[in-house]
Amino acid sequence: MSETEQKADLRRYLQEARDSLLWKLEGLSDYDVRRPLTPTGTNLLGLVKHLTYVELGYLCATFGREHGETLDDPEQDMFAAADETREQIVDRYRRAWVHADAAIEELALDTVGSVPWWPKERAEVTFHHVLVRVLADAQHHAGHADILREGLDGAVGWRRDNDALGTTDLDERAAYHARLEEIARRADPSSAPPG
Repeated sequence: MSETEQKADLRRYLQEARDSLLWKLEGLSDYDVRRPLTPTGTNLLGLVKHLTYVELGYLCATFGREHGETLDDPEQDMFAAADETREQIVDRYRRAWVHADAAIEELALDTVGSVPWWPKERAEVTFHHVLVRVLADAQHHAGHADILREGLDGAVGWRRDNDALGTTDLDERAAYHARLEEIARRADPSSAPPG
């Protein structure tokens, strides 16, 4: 496989994760895309904002590539601030794609850069390393978004047209869930509900 084909393959999987993440926002209220859905505060719009920082930081800043985006404090990247709209965050994420995709197109996989926020002794990295890292992070957070969205309204799947669950019948899904609950209870009888 040529380097061009390798980069195209990595970029395709990155784009699938990007698209999946944005699909998880569709049809939800501004409250639902912003609200913390885990004890650590994970929320859908925060995942989008975070991945914007990830792409611009690793694929651009690490290699001295300008991107023209104003980024807030990276410690504030996991949630939408009160004055940020969903549209602003999504638009900035899509603009980050343009810059990241240009880097993928233009940089060789063995290009060496330096991650500005890593300790100096390990800051030197190849473009291949950070591209795989960004892809893994995007896939990781797309999985988070899938679970968060399922908890909100039951919408599941990698893509709108592919839920990867085998059945869309709600009764079958409920029966499957009940079966798994029964298996789990049998494995640990102390977990049975009182009564």
